[in-house]
Amino acid sequence: MITRKSDARWEGDLKGGKGSIKLGSGAFEGSYSAGSRFETAKGTNPEELLGAAHAACFSMAFALGLSNAGFVPKSVATTATVSMDRTEAGMTITGIALETQAEVPGVSDADFQRIGNETKSGCIISRALASVPMTLSARNAG
Repeated sequence: MITRKSDARWEGDLKGGKGSIKLGSGAFEGSYSAGSRFETAKGTNPEELLGAAHAACFSMAFALGLSNAGFVPKSVATTATVSMDRTEAGMTITGIALETQAEVPGVSDADFQRIGNETKSGCIISRALASVPMTLSARNAG
């Protein structure tokens, strides 16, 4: 079993408090607050970090899917836009839009889109977030 660890610390109440996030690998450490989460204040937030994890997972998994189908990708770049809104349950992640641009020579658009959609539902982070509606816009520049 592979395990990964990250740490977060919060000090104070929600509105005036502040927090810090640190990845177990040491690759990232940052601050967050109610302002960076629900407004436009400087700092990161859990949704942004979730989007980064999803974009990274999708890009790697898409490269794997393309390779397994016999197409060698030169690059795969993905942006994940995480939407959050107030619902009856409270603040909720209401959707994730994946936008990917790849450079994959020799693949038809039909195969490219099929593999992309299989990856959207099959990558590790997508499966963990299966209750969240997701869309994919995929373009091949190869």
